[in-house]
Amino acid sequence: MPPRKPPGARRWGASPPSTPKIPTSVKAAVTRQAQELVDTVLTPRYVREPPADPQWNYIVALSTRWYRSSLYFCATYCCPGPNALSPSFEERFARMAFAGDKRFHLAFMRYTGAWVVLYHDLPLEECLTAIRDDPWFQIA
Repeated sequence: MPPRKPPGARRWGASPPSTPKIPTSVKAAVTRQAQELVDTVLTPRYVREPPADPQWNYIVALSTRWYRSSLYFCATYCCPGPNALSPSFEERFARMAFAGDKRFHLAFMRYTGAWVVLYHDLPLEECLTAIRDDPWFQIA
């Protein structure tokens, strides 16, 4: 019988690939262009006046947010009901993960809460076009 390993013994295994660090100049350009898309296209398309007698959640604002080397597109919803747990909540609907060399992996949030990567290694302009036009990135 082989000897037992102690409980704290280390094992060799493959580590996940490291994500490249995004340069500040690229980050600033991406932030500027993404915010321009939110302000000029997405906000007029999805943010409406509150209904007269609100019964369901509705979008009140759209924004972008960086977390590590990924840019997230977020929608803020208002919860008008008397039984609402909070007056509002934020939901992420698109993610641009930096892949290096000014390219991104573009993903959408599935209804299960898992990210699904649709496009790999897209340039910034193609990512923003996909978020604007692709039906996978429509928000309700």
